[in-house]
Amino acid sequence: MGQDRYDKGLALRKQVLGAEYVEKSLASADDFSRPMQELSTEYCWGYVWGRPGLALRDRSLINIAMISALNRPHELKLHVKAALGNGLSREEIREVLMQVAVYCGVPAGIDSVRIAREAFAEVDAAKQGA
Repeated sequence: MGQDRYDKGLALRKQVLGAEYVEKSLASADDFSRPMQELSTEYCWGYVWGRPGLALRDRSLINIAMISALNRPHELKLHVKAALGNGLSREEIREVLMQVAVYCGVPAGIDSVRIAREAFAEVDAAKQGA
């Protein structure tokens, strides 16, 4: 693993997903799951998310569409929250999910809207508790 790329990825991952979430993920990793955490941090975050060609908000927009199409609810909720922090509005997220419904199927769109609403409610509750 390239330490510089890992360090860059770790900083970016914490910026986008939140330091608390990332630190908890890393702390709970065991011998089986640690290599996946390292791969994700170095490759996804340090290499791809850290590239200069797209803004973080654009990467978030693309991720929401792809993760919705792949039916990955846990990751979708995480990335919807991150997208809000990266400057996407709830309306823009809704429009992405409308596009998903047309191109990936209405059930994928409906599930994704439900998950996004859960993410919005969690973000709102966290703001009220702060």
